[in-house]
Amino acid sequence: MDLGIQNKVALVAASSSGLGKAAALQLSREGAKLAICARNEEKLSKTRENIAAETGGVVQTYTADVTQQVQVNRMVADIVSNLGSIDILICNAGGPPPGFVDDFTPDDYRSAVELNLMSTISLCYEAIPHMKKNRWGRIVCVTSVSAKQPIPNLILSNTARAGVLGFAKSLSEQVASYGITVNSVCPGYTKTERVEGLAQSYIDSGKGTQEDFYKTIEASIPMKRLGTTEEFAHTVAFLASEGAGYITGVALQIDGGYIKSLF
Repeated sequence: MDLGIQNKVALVAASSSGLGKAAALQLSREGAKLAICARNEEKLSKTRENIAAETGGVVQTYTADVTQQVQVNRMVADIVSNLGSIDILICNAGGPPPGFVDDFTPDDYRSAVELNLMSTISLCYEAIPHMKKNRWGRIVCVTSVSAKQPIPNLILSNTARAGVLGFAKSLSEQVASYGITVNSVCPGYTKTERVEGLAQSYIDSGKGTQEDFYKTIEASIPMKRLGTTEEFAHTVAFLASEGAGYITGVALQIDGGYIKSLF
């Protein structure tokens, strides 16, 4: 299936590893020109080399912290200068640390909101003027199933990522007339470094072994397995496609049936 994004310019945030890297790779496979960013310059450079070697596509790197407005402004300006525009924006950032209400202070919540919600807002505010000019754009906000069905030991993520859904839904209504779609994806338990970190937290809390953690998680998923980054990436690429032009304001879980609600 031709997704119709050949030579579109895609910015994928937090893309040196995990879900961000998988999404960037898939968009490059579809012919998009890539701008990838992360805080770790060494990891980012290796990711660029890996993607470029596989796809032969344009891949430019930007060392940036998406919680810092000045760095986001500078990065977007550089991308537009070097690649001409931004057509596709994948808003992504790492997750805040796991824990319960007694583990955190109000400052921890502020940090989580900066990491997940404010980074999304900053990226959108910088990219949307260029999409409006072209009267075409695709924005995909990466959240988590915790934004729809709170996970007990992820209170920071539950709080901040739910805000992303509210912002994305509101934004989708206000930019739709410009040919810009705004959708969110809510990945469930997927084989990433983030889940490995949650497994370690489970072990450290004395609840059991790594094997116990994965057995417990898989038992809660109707498909009885974790998702793959490739499955996530294909979904993101579709939402960024020409063919998905009439899908907007959606919060789509990619979770093997983990979420039990109807909506």
